[in-house]
Amino acid sequence: MNAFGSRGMRVLALANQKGGVGKTTTAINLGTALAAVGERVLIIDLDPQGNASTGLGVDERPLSTFDVLNGGATLAAAKVATHVPRLSIVPATIDLMSFERDSSGGGRHYRLRDCLAAMTASETSDMATSYVLIDCPPSLNLLTVNALAAADAVLVPLQCEFFALEGLAQLLSTVEEIRVRLNPKLQIHGIVLTMYDQRTSLSDQVVDDVRRVLGEKVYATIIPRNVRVSEAPSYGKPVLVYDLKCVGSEAYLRLATEDLRDVALDLPESSTDTCPEVRA
Repeated sequence: MNAFGSRGMRVLALANQKGGVGKTTTAINLGTALAAVGERVLIIDLDPQGNASTGLGVDERPLSTFDVLNGGATLAAAKVATHVPRLSIVPATIDLMSFERDSSGGGRHYRLRDCLAAMTASETSDMATSYVLIDCPPSLNLLTVNALAAADAVLVPLQCEFFALEGLAQLLSTVEEIRVRLNPKLQIHGIVLTMYDQRTSLSDQVVDDVRRVLGEKVYATIIPRNVRVSEAPSYGKPVLVYDLKCVGSEAYLRLATEDLRDVALDLPESSTDTCPEVRA
């Protein structure tokens, strides 16, 4: 589904220049939850740290996003199936750190967009990707610009901690600049509040502040701080595979349902009954 209702592939860039906000965790688990309810999902790891790749248990990476962006491989050739049905990833390696230095010539901002267009043209209708989630690095560099130039919309994970709104104005300004210069269709799709701690009044204050400033752009679903969510990457698994019944998994399932409802899909009230294919 396209972000705004027409048929086609929907591309979301998960971006925030602050590190440690739950961006990669959200990419992995939102992707898993969307796959669990029947979507065919591709995660593109654009962070040289490769945490999304490691978090999905991908260790061998003969081809990576670096090869794709430099024209050495197609997305179709570089993507790797995961243990989650309908969820694939194009992994990242440390080589990505040299992309900004080595990249030159015309169209350098559109490398990823052009690769996605080529992938879409090559896919058959019964195997077409419905969601692409781009896990951006925690900086506003050429990799992030490539993601924003290729995306339909931006999803911003924002932690429920002090200074949560710090730097968000810069990100929103960057998105506006990309919209004007490179990608007229780009929108802020939503803000996902993460690392919510119900034991602290600070978390509630941050939630109130963010909702007051950003209004309907903030998802109703809030991702709680949860030890099972933190443990899962060390086992190379999404939390929905590691512990389907924990509060973190339930939150990501609600987030996926909320996102799908935003594009007018008719989903049941609870998506937990549709998850038997999410397995270890």
